[in-house]
Amino acid sequence: MTEATDLAAAASSADPRVGLRAVVALRRLLEGLEHLQVANARRKGWSWQEIADALEVTRQGVHKKHAGRMPAMDSRED
Repeated sequence: MTEATDLAAAASSADPRVGLRAVVALRRLLEGLEHLQVANARRKGWSWQEIADALEVTRQGVHKKHAGRMPAMDSRED
């Protein structure tokens, strides 16, 4: 089994301590994956709007969350 599969199984545990720890670990895993894929999209020239559409969030929300963590791309404003 993979780590994500193990965590998903643990998240449905009847023991709240096990379930809540799994939720925290899954949240961290998802945040890391989101950051990785947003960075990947930006490197490939995606606009903040395209990323927001794919994540089903607002452009402002995704920009606020990730822009400070991204290396400068170019001087264009999107």
